[in-house]
Order: sequence, then structure tokens, then C-alpha cells
Amino acid sequence: MNQIDQTTNTAHPLRRGLLKGGVGLGLGLGLGLNTSGSSSQANAGQRTQLPFAYGERELASFPEKKPMIVLTSRPVQLETPFEYFDNKIITPNDEFFVRYHLANIPKIIDAKRFTLRVGGNVSNPLELTLRDLKTRFTPQKLVAVNQCSGNSRGFFEPRVTGGQLGNGAMGNAQWVGVALKDILNLANPGQGARQVSFNGLDTPVLQSEADFVKALNIDHALSIDSNVMVAYEMNGSELPYLNGFPLKLIVPGYYGTYWVKHLSEINVIDTEYNGFWMNPAYRIPDNDCSCVAPGTAPTKTVPINKFTIRSFITNLQNASTVLANQSTVVRGIAFDSGLGICKVLFSSDDGQTWTETKLGNDLGRYSFRGWSTQFTAATKGELKLRVKAINRAGEEQPMNAKWMPAGYMRNVVETVTVSSV
Repeated sequence: MNQIDQTTNTAHPLRRGLLKGGVGLGLGLGLGLNTSGSSSQANAGQRTQLPFAYGERELASFPEKKPMIVLTSRPVQLETPFEYFDNKIITPNDEFFVRYHLANIPKIIDAKRFTLRVGGNVSNPLELTLRDLKTRFTPQKLVAVNQCSGNSRGFFEPRVTGGQLGNGAMGNAQWVGVALKDILNLANPGQGARQVSFNGLDTPVLQSEADFVKALNIDHALSIDSNVMVAYEMNGSELPYLNGFPLKLIVPGYYGTYWVKHLSEINVIDTEYNGFWMNPAYRIPDNDCSCVAPGTAPTKTVPINKFTIRSFITNLQNASTVLANQSTVVRGIAFDSGLGICKVLFSSDDGQTWTETKLGNDLGRYSFRGWSTQFTAATKGELKLRVKAINRAGEEQPMNAKWMPAGYMRNVVETVTVSSV
């Protein structure tokens, strides 16, 4: 499977470059070199400061990406600069964050010879080519947010271990692919099937490392309403290499740990999968708030699952200035796990009073929802702007962030401090 792509005429620019250089992707990833060919590279090689302690980061361009915030280059972890989100409900492919757990990323994938294997407790094992997926199944289209479980971890207080991310480990895209239930129904799971596991082409560097395998309950995998998809297209193009080319598992409303990249193997199993990346990794406190008192450990945990509800101001940042006695436009985004955003409230006085904003177009219940409003600063000085979303179940962000030792699922009414001049 990891052979040079022979479909030269249809290869995108990255893979055409690989055909000439062979190891170009590996060098680019290993050294953090600017190999994207993007025209928007003005900030590459510079540094940026995320708004928390020890938040200085490098900006670099990787293959098919604009300058991104580098958390690590091996494995590749790239955060989207937050200003990229402003006025964009769909996140462009070259601005979409990247999160790998394993450093052995396939450097070259032969799209013509690639197959997706479906096995385990099924009566009809499958080996599906990309052509099979595109011609034998009815294509599905869905707009959905992918968000890293550790998005915003750097803001946790007290601080927690793990990648110290700002708010940019998320993105919203239109995905096209095959419904997972259609693939599984063709394979015909047998009696006793309990879960479905998913593996990709990235592999451990050391034998002591665990392969990155995730699992979903069989009912979730087969549900008509879950919209789980095996995607081969992102925002009208084939998947970017670093976002999972040629296939990516899409699990709408669930954190990105389940969105397996370079998906190559699906297995129906009769047990609860208990590999490292399901247990002990990616676990949250098993209680109503998914939280514990700061500095304590949960007594019981469950695998991380659905998003919390979130909203952000995107056109103003801390230390931005606004003009006193003049109308200021404020805009941003909101999303949840798929119940659907129905209202976004804005405050210019640190949450003492709230006004309802105008919602933008509804691209579906799993998508970012844009919002906008205007306010006038009556006096000069510091202003604390706050925003909170409400979904159709009445859920909203708490005023104070909840805590867990893994630093997952940050969820709070966000605050942006600006100066009125």
C-alpha cells in the first residue's frame, strides 16, 4: 500500500512533487520545512505567542498548509492561528489543523492500489478500492466540525499535562464519502457484534508503542442518525495528505480522536476494544459534568465522546481596540455536538447584561454557526466582551471553566478584553 502513486495524471500537486522527489514529504515533516507551495507564507519562520504562560510557538508551512502554529513536528501537530477563523464558516483545507499521535506517517500512498479492508465478525469480508467506494455506494455529504479533544488545553487552571493548545485545534469542513452503515451492511456483521474498530496507515516508531486504533459501539456505527462516514473528499477536493488522504473516518459531534486518518482497516469485534488509545488514553470523568475538583483524580472514567457546546468571538482578540461612542461589529462562531445552535448571546459588560445576536446561515447541526452583532462603547477604557451559545436542548457554556486532569473538553463562556479609545 505504501508505494509510489502511479496515477500521475490525477495526482494533486503534493503527490506530483513526491513522484519527483520520493522522500520529499518525509523531509518536510521531519524538519518542519516550508514545502507547501502556498502563496500565503508571509508569516512562516516567525513566532507567535498564545495567550497563556509558555505559549510562544513557531509558525511554519507544511505540505499543503499555510503557516500554522507548530506544537510538535514529530508527530505532526499543527494548530490553526485563531485569526484564520474570522469570517469563515468553512475552514479552508490549507488552514485546517493537524493532529497525529504516531510519528510514522506513510510518506507515499499509492491511491491506485490502496484498499480499505473490512473484516472481523462479518459474513462478507471486503477489500474496497477508492474506485469501489466512489462507484458502488451512494455518496453522502455533510458539514461537520472536527475538534481535538485537547483544544484549548493551555487555558486550564491549574495547568495540566499534554499538548498546550490554544483555541485553534478545530475546523469545519464539508465532507463527502460513504456512510459507514452502508459499508458495514454490505459486510453483514454477525450475531454478537459489539463494537467496530478502526485503524489507519500511520504506525508506531517503537515496538513498545501502541498502534492508534479507535472503536465505536456497533449501534453507533450502524445508526442512520449518527451520520458516521468514510470520507474521501474535503471541501470539494480530495483529502489533504496531512488530514488523512485517501480516507478519513468522520464521526460528527464526537471529538477528533475518533476521526482516524489514512483509514485502511475496519473490524467488527465481539468485545469492547480495550487498546491503549481507548483505555487508559482519552478517558473522562464518569459523572454529569465530566469534571473533578482541581488537583484531584476521577474515581471512574469513560471514553471521551461528544463535544461540549462552545462559542467564540473571531474578529476581536485580547488587546484589540474599539472606538468609543461608535458602533463596533462583533462576529464569531458557535457549535455543539449536533443538537443544533439556536441562540448566541453577547455581553459587552463582562456578563452583567446580554443581548441576542443575529445567527448566520444554518449549514447543518454539526457545523459552525456564524453569528454577528453590534455594540457601542459609551466610555473609554477596558471592556470585557463575553459570548455564550444555547442549543436546542437548552445547554450553554458555564461562566467558569470546569477542570479535569487530562485537559479535555474545555467549555466556558469565553472572554475577550479590548480597549475603548
